[in-house]
Amino acid sequence: MQVNKELISRLEKLARLQLTESERAKFAKDLTGILEMVDKLRELDTRGVEPLSYPTESGLAWREDQVGGQLNQAEALKNAPQQDGQFFRAPKMID
Repeated sequence: MQVNKELISRLEKLARLQLTESERAKFAKDLTGILEMVDKLRELDTRGVEPLSYPTESGLAWREDQVGGQLNQAEALKNAPQQDGQFFRAPKMID
């Protein structure tokens, strides 16, 4: 994957960030480093490597759901950046 200005701009938009040019340059450098590390990991031959085992094989601890700590509608909407008095408002994400 090629890290270029278009990719950084798209990621910035998706993450709802407003980066300065210096932050974009640092982000591009960091992202390039991460992708290079992933490519290096892909070079490893993992055939014959046993999957991880964990010291406890108990799995998940299941419990009953318990209702608690609800907000009423007015409290929930109080700090919403956009709302119409009844619902949260969010910008359209899919064209």
